[in-house]
Amino acid sequence: MSKTALITGGSRGIGAATVRLFADRGYQVAFLYKEQDQAAMKVSEETGALALRCDVTDRDTLKESIKAARTYLGVKSFDVVVCNAGISESGLFTHMTDEEWHRLSETNLNGAMYTAKYALPEMISEGRGSIVLVSSMWGETGGSFEVGYSTTKAALIGFAKSLAKEVGPSGVRVNVVAPGVIDTDMCREYSDDIINQLIEEVPLGRIGRGEDVAKAIFFLGSDEADYVTGQVLGVSGGFYI
Repeated sequence: MSKTALITGGSRGIGAATVRLFADRGYQVAFLYKEQDQAAMKVSEETGALALRCDVTDRDTLKESIKAARTYLGVKSFDVVVCNAGISESGLFTHMTDEEWHRLSETNLNGAMYTAKYALPEMISEGRGSIVLVSSMWGETGGSFEVGYSTTKAALIGFAKSLAKEVGPSGVRVNVVAPGVIDTDMCREYSDDIINQLIEEVPLGRIGRGEDVAKAIFFLGSDEADYVTGQVLGVSGGFYI
């Protein structure tokens, strides 16, 4: 029987690349997306993955979507859960509004936390599974003008390390990927001058691709990493070492 994966934020960027890779490797995949219907349908048609429209900040919809994905895939539990859905906000911390802080926290941290919470009982019952959280190098080193974003991404790392200790005895692994500058819609908000300045800081001399991060996610989710848990795998081209 094919292994299964649930991926949040799967319609674009890193998420879409991850859906494609897992599907290419023979996994049955379901993915959640917030609002990009056309992009989601394109990924679904290309991969055969189930696309479910779901805002991860909506607890009831999230819980029902996870249940629907298990039912559609015909499994009691997912083999891999990838918590990728995320947003960014940039600017001076002193100018950050309460709404911006709340939106970042609800999506980047709580969205991942509740995805894991709703998927875990069945994974624990089955005694297996892997959760991969998508953080950021800014969650490791911090970024000026990215205080809220960096904070939520740092919190994911603490969440993963703690959860890995708690659920490890039940056979479930929890790990993190920390992407650097990746060519996604989030990155395209920056000017060419800023991107070029960032590239100069990357030892490998280029910004990353969604596929670069997807390969790291796949490794951590797969049996090839069956003795790896509570770890942070950087995918930054050496930007942060």
